[in-house]
Amino acid sequence: MLWLPLSHLFAQTVDTLNTVNDSIDMEYDEQEIKDLNSGKAVVEESTVIEMLEAVSSITYFKDIYLDIDSAVMNVYGYEPDEIPVFDDSVYAQRIEALARETTIPLTFNTHVKSFIDLYANRRRTQSSRMLGLSHVYFPLFEDLLDKYNLPLELKYLAMVESALNPTAGSRAGAKGLWQFMLATGKDYGLRVTSLLDERYDPMKETVAACQYLQSLYARYGDWFLVLAAYNSGPGTVNKAILRAGGVRNYWAIWPYLPKETRGYVPAFIAVTYVMNFATEHNLYPINPGLLMHGTDTVMVRDHVAFDQISECVGVPMEDIVFFNPQYTKRIIPASSDNPYALRLPMKYALRFVQLEDSIYNYKSTAAITQERIVEQVKEVSDSFTHTVKKGESLGSIAKKYHVSVSNVKQWNHLRKDTIHVGQKLVIYRSGAPMAQAGKSKSSGKSSGQTSSSTVKTHTVKKGETLSSIGRKYGCSANQIKKWNGLKNNNIKVGQKLKIKK
Repeated sequence: MLWLPLSHLFAQTVDTLNTVNDSIDMEYDEQEIKDLNSGKAVVEESTVIEMLEAVSSITYFKDIYLDIDSAVMNVYGYEPDEIPVFDDSVYAQRIEALARETTIPLTFNTHVKSFIDLYANRRRTQSSRMLGLSHVYFPLFEDLLDKYNLPLELKYLAMVESALNPTAGSRAGAKGLWQFMLATGKDYGLRVTSLLDERYDPMKETVAACQYLQSLYARYGDWFLVLAAYNSGPGTVNKAILRAGGVRNYWAIWPYLPKETRGYVPAFIAVTYVMNFATEHNLYPINPGLLMHGTDTVMVRDHVAFDQISECVGVPMEDIVFFNPQYTKRIIPASSDNPYALRLPMKYALRFVQLEDSIYNYKSTAAITQERIVEQVKEVSDSFTHTVKKGESLGSIAKKYHVSVSNVKQWNHLRKDTIHVGQKLVIYRSGAPMAQAGKSKSSGKSSGQTSSSTVKTHTVKKGETLSSIGRKYGCSANQIKKWNGLKNNNIKVGQKLKIKK
């Protein structure tokens, strides 16, 4: 293979872009051509900005911010809000240095510069958040890329695709860190059901991405064409190659690609550059809260909901959701014959293993509420249950049965108007109030105040939590909080708690 100096390759790239201007005169007016050549339109027409904005909503960044000492990392002595700017020659030299370390032919041009400006200047906070998330996901990416003998720099592709937001979704329907469409995901073994979407599973989707990239490289033998095909599909790239006269070169087919794909490779080069020269741009990672190596995987062998795990084990719900986004309805449809993986922070993973059987049998607060609704229906002859269907609201249900929305909310202890498909609601034909509906036939007292109810006092011991106390007495942490007027889960040794039995 003949290797040419990168400076010569860059000159060829510029010449290629200049020679295609005549071919695009018929498709664009003068201002559009000017914008394309400047890189402005390429940035604005990509989905990169949309993904960068979405990464701001990740839960872990709402409460847990930088605990990394940026003063130590600031080896160049920048002021806190200083935004360094460099000459084009500096960008070109740095990218050339990166290109010497990879088989991907990284280059610098006006389009790449426009994306460098986006990542390093216009969206600095989001870039810092991606730097933080890279510590969560890059170890996983690198292990699998190495396993499939792919360039490790392809890990930056996920930053272009999703900004490392594990629950990212595009307007076109792509999902996850690597943004797989439904059909492509199924081709590579990613299952999608009403309860499960493995495109959101970081491990499984990364495996699928490696396999897909490997197959694309076997087809094209050129990493930039591979990236273009990953973004827009092989069919689109093949058509662009034909329109360019059969030339298998990304920059030659560039004007014949969709608008989004024109910015795809420049964005990849730019984010690769910015992540490697972050400190030079006064950019430092925002701590994502919990790293992947602080977690462990357990196998779930029975049907279980996230709230059962949260209440029984004591793991915060946001932790379960963040590390297991593939369970879209927060339910794990596992069985002894078909176990599913669940990722938890290490200390909770150990506790899950210790309490596994009791977790499956544990009734969460939500399950208890639904059970009480069913019991009320059995007790009151003029009532029945309505199962919420897709598209229904409290208003449409109330109208259907000629009752008011407030009645439906009162009968079902709803504080908000939010309901979900499959939820069971009690409806009273006579419009009977809950006080009447909840009466016991034998005592005449409300179901929550039977003559057999007692109140015990529990003194908090060292190491106890609301969840462990609840398990001891067969109730939930939320019930204990309600009985004792607690606003959070914080309790202390020696504290007296009322337990209703």
